Amino acid sequence: MDMGNQHPSISRLQEIQKEVKSIEQQVVGFSGLSDDKNYKKLERILTKQLFEIDSVDTEGKGDIQQARKRAAQETERLLKELEQNANHPHRIEIQNIFEEAQSLVREKIVPFYNGGNCITDEFEEGIQDIILRLTHVKTGGKISLRKARYHTLTKICAVQEIIEDCMKKQPSLPLSEDAHPSVAKINFVMCEVNKARGVLIALLMGVNSSETCRHLSCVLSGLMADLDALDVCGRTEIRNYRREVVEDINKLLKYLDSEEEADTTRAFDLRQNHSILKIEQVLKRMREIKNELLQAQNPPELYLSSKTELQGLIGQLDEVSLGKNPCIREARRRAVIEVQTLITYVDLKEALEKRKLIACEEHPSHKAVWNVLGNLSEIQGEVLSFDGNRTDKNYIRLEELLTKQLLALDAVDPQGEEKCKAARKQAVKLAQNILSYLDLKSDEWEY
Repeated sequence: MDMGNQHPSISRLQEIQKEVKSIEQQVVGFSGLSDDKNYKKLERILTKQLFEIDSVDTEGKGDIQQARKRAAQETERLLKELEQNANHPHRIEIQNIFEEAQSLVREKIVPFYNGGNCITDEFEEGIQDIILRLTHVKTGGKISLRKARYHTLTKICAVQEIIEDCMKKQPSLPLSEDAHPSVAKINFVMCEVNKARGVLIALLMGVNSSETCRHLSCVLSGLMADLDALDVCGRTEIRNYRREVVEDINKLLKYLDSEEEADTTRAFDLRQNHSILKIEQVLKRMREIKNELLQAQNPPELYLSSKTELQGLIGQLDEVSLGKNPCIREARRRAVIEVQTLITYVDLKEALEKRKLIACEEHPSHKAVWNVLGNLSEIQGEVLSFDGNRTDKNYIRLEELLTKQLLALDAVDPQGEEKCKAARKQAVKLAQNILSYLDLKSDEWEY
């Protein structure tokens, strides 16, 4: 169509659509809640555009009516996505966990920096449990949830690191103020840095409304400038003291910058993380080995070489850098379980093959345990191939089969035979591990 002859209403609708398109990525990636300022801003912009679209005169023309309808539908779609992001059940779950962390900080940390008692084991255990639960929140690959989980973890892990660093690493000094006039100034700055730690923790956790990150950053930068201006007259011990305090300030500044950095570098998107890519590479090879074993005409020929390579994959996972990221730690933990489960499967298959070659009398109870192990081997092969969720009929069937094997083991009477007792105990553990692995495969977790 010649743009010069385009109807003014069509041109106006295109302008509105262009404005709506310009904020689409902000809407898709919105990771906050419905009471956030940015939510209200985006909602206001989109609502305004809907009114603008509605005010366009179609003059009863079908093509303009269709164009207006499409523009309205796209804008309404983004409004709906914005609302869904802010009210997604897993987003609410993240917020609820964060509020638990806030309560913990109010109760245990703020009093500590106001001269209270030392940090307790209860706090350390509580914060670790919160971090673990956050890593288990499902994102389904949704950008807004990945961002929300990442930002929440970043704050809580920062608090954990600040506390741990403070508790285990105290400056090797301070020196006596009689040593040099500069020492008194460094001592003063160190006291201010200790106060700043408490302020930073309160800011990160949203339990301090009287301070801002910008103001604290200015305060810390000012303290850094004061230290840089000091004349230590070549005294090594004073220079080292100053350096330790400078390092503490730099760490606090790093935590202040971490959230903004996460957005600009897309650190929340672990799909491009080097460690995650390495884990995925290991899992890809593990799946290839699994398929070779499950589809082979003569699997025993592959047992030795497969186990050797799988053990090597475990070694590769051990070398993966976690970068203090609990989500990467969780991804590695799951990958280790995946590989280890396949190794266990091969071990059991090998044991069953060897047993066929040995003809000997055995206790009836021991034989019953081996029969169950044979059944578990077949079920485990199916579980290794399972790719679904907990509502699938196949999941329910596999769960029932494993439960039956546990009941069968429970019915075995060892009749005092220690060897049989040990075998039954190992078989029960194996069945429980297969059940746990089935749960892990079906829980739809995604980093």
